[in-house]
Amino acid sequence: MDGKLLARFGAIALVAVAITATAIELTRKDEALAPPPVRLVQPERDPLRENQRRCQQLGQKAADDAQCLRVWAETRDRFLGRTPAPVAPQSTEGR
Repeated sequence: MDGKLLARFGAIALVAVAITATAIELTRKDEALAPPPVRLVQPERDPLRENQRRCQQLGQKAADDAQCLRVWAETRDRFLGRTPAPVAPQSTEGR
């Protein structure tokens, strides 16, 4: 066999594979078009998340808000997997 004939057979085989792959892809059913499953269970109410939203809406003023600073500290601890430090009771004596 000479090189020209071998190249022609290779080209024909390549075209045949491309046509077959195209035909398979066109006849395949798309499972991605199915609607996503409906979520029936409502997530539990998360007060931390609600406070985060409130602080987000405050914008720049949140940097001076004591509750937002506490929420951010709690969020950071939760993200880093730290256990929050116990809060010491405040003494009212001597005031």
